[in-house]
Amino acid sequence: MVLAVDLGVKTGLALFSKNGQLRWVRSGNFGSATRLKKAIPAILAPLANDGILVLEGGGDLKNSWSNAAKLQGITVVALQASDWRNDLFYSRDQRTGKQAKIHALKMAHNLIRESGIAAPKSLTDDAAEAFLIGYWFLNYYLM
Repeated sequence: MVLAVDLGVKTGLALFSKNGQLRWVRSGNFGSATRLKKAIPAILAPLANDGILVLEGGGDLKNSWSNAAKLQGITVVALQASDWRNDLFYSRDQRTGKQAKIHALKMAHNLIRESGIAAPKSLTDDAAEAFLIGYWFLNYYLM
């Protein structure tokens, strides 16, 4: 399994099977870093011992996710938005963070629809970006 995470207290999450099938995509607003840190081990449990965690972002939250993943035997790949956006977006679609998020929502909706699973009723930009992080990891990074 591959879990892609758009880091933040408002976190985007997308879970893929090893063969690249999207299992689910969602977001969660944990309200505080403390509550998020307490939730991380349970979120990671399905990946224990053979999963891959793909993190986009940095700071203290990145360290919390990475440390919890390593305790569960999960491989961690850390990247920045520019790593995946440059492969998936035209320059004009990412001139500002706001433009990039709008484009991410559109692209994610289209790709999720193609995946055969029902798109969430309200796809947030965090969830859309988490999906695209996982999509990029499986289709560009691993290739």
